[in-house]
Amino acid sequence: MSALSAITFQDLSFEWPDGTPVLDQLSGTMTTGRTGLVGRNGAGKSTLFRLIAGELTPTSGHISTIGEVGYLPQTLTLGAGATVAGLLGIESTLTALRAIEAGDADVRHFEAVGDDWDIESRADAALDEIGFSAADLARPVQEVSGGEAMLLAITGLRLRRTPITLLDEPTNNLDRPTRAKLTEFVEDWPGTLVVVSHDLELLEHMDSTAELHAGELEVYGGPYSEFSEHLAQQQAAAVQTARTAQQALKAEKKLRLEAETKMARRQRAGRRTQASGGIPKILVNYRVNRAQGAAGSMRSTHEGKVHAAQAAVDASDAKVREEEHIHLTLPDPGVPRSRRLAELGDGARTFVLQGPERVALIGPNGSGKTTLLERLIRGGAPDSASELTGELRTERVGYLPQRLDDLDDSRSALANVQDAAPDVTAGEIRNQLARLLLRGSTVDRPVSSLSGGERFRVSLARLLLADPPAQLVILDEPTNNLDITSVEQLAEALDAYRGALLIVSHDLGFLARLRIDTVLELDEQGRLKEPRDLLAVMESKA
Repeated sequence: MSALSAITFQDLSFEWPDGTPVLDQLSGTMTTGRTGLVGRNGAGKSTLFRLIAGELTPTSGHISTIGEVGYLPQTLTLGAGATVAGLLGIESTLTALRAIEAGDADVRHFEAVGDDWDIESRADAALDEIGFSAADLARPVQEVSGGEAMLLAITGLRLRRTPITLLDEPTNNLDRPTRAKLTEFVEDWPGTLVVVSHDLELLEHMDSTAELHAGELEVYGGPYSEFSEHLAQQQAAAVQTARTAQQALKAEKKLRLEAETKMARRQRAGRRTQASGGIPKILVNYRVNRAQGAAGSMRSTHEGKVHAAQAAVDASDAKVREEEHIHLTLPDPGVPRSRRLAELGDGARTFVLQGPERVALIGPNGSGKTTLLERLIRGGAPDSASELTGELRTERVGYLPQRLDDLDDSRSALANVQDAAPDVTAGEIRNQLARLLLRGSTVDRPVSSLSGGERFRVSLARLLLADPPAQLVILDEPTNNLDITSVEQLAEALDAYRGALLIVSHDLGFLARLRIDTVLELDEQGRLKEPRDLLAVMESKA
């Protein structure tokens, strides 16, 4: 039995208040079951999710769904007083239950509870699956890691049991065991699930793949690997068709030129005969008129064939994708091999990052990787909660935090980069952003309206324009929110960097592309383990 439509778009359009279009008359459907939504950064995937979830209103067109929609945004918004119960989305329900248990019969409380009288026991069971319990419901979110917060939010959506659930980059910040748990959830998800992700492993557990490209939605009945193969074959055929069409156009132009040359020779011969007086004038006029008619007919015929061939070229070229490439050239910071750049410690031992070394810092969620980076960047003595220490030996450091909270959401991409590079001209900044595929009006829009991948590139531009260039670049989960192609291109760019790299990442495939020299692993007790070979780590995590 074929899958039913879960989400339908009809002539859906959306543009930002400044008039920048994102979607233009998008039509299509997403079926029931599990669907992976892919596409380049900036294609409109997150905007489409926000439209489906009702956070944004279409400029025109319609969206219809089979029921209520649950939504996990790309970036979790965590308030200062947020609790685990709030992250699960059940805080108001629990508050209403407590009020009813205390004897408050206000109808508002009963409406808030609805049919969820067993929410606390269900929450306890769901939390137990991910290493928490009902005792953690009042726990402040600040006490959990980014990966744990993401898994808690996903668990909350499972508790809601909405007919449709949207997950935007759910594997961000998740370690290997937690990703495995998410995969289990996906395999047994209650209802229709649509996932935006660059995680190739997760995308293999989808029933279908939907791609948002050039303003159109294509849905393929299979996981990403099958879709990717289908797309490669499709593109190979499109390239061959374009070549054939181009050859046909050249041939038609050549025939037109040959015919016009032959006609011109005949006309010259006729004029010479006329000038010699060899034939009567009335016959000359007849031949001239006939020749002009034949020439006009010939030109019309050949022009029609050339126009048809050009139309075929244009149509075939339109089917060939011109994938833009991030042209990212990191400056040479001139780091001597003997130069000590940073020290990392756990209270018992210290590891030194020296010269243009490439270090990967790995470990499970909640082990303290981000805490260690913050100690390194900001300094400060260890506290009772952690003995982790970090000390910089250079002031030339570029740091991209996990949450990209170095950006002012209310200001434009251009203004954010100008703040970090006040002596660089606006034109040069625009050129730098263009090399990162941020062009035109996108550069002038508020950062809050950009996709996660676009926000990352703005932060990266701030780092790249530092003068003098950073000797040590520190990246905390840099592949979060990047599309599959951008992850590959970022790896290529960083692989050419001649300074030192310190990278926190759960993406072992990404780390392998960077030719990591040293792997430090932070365990659940906050201890730094001896350096390990990345290949051995990948084999142990497989």
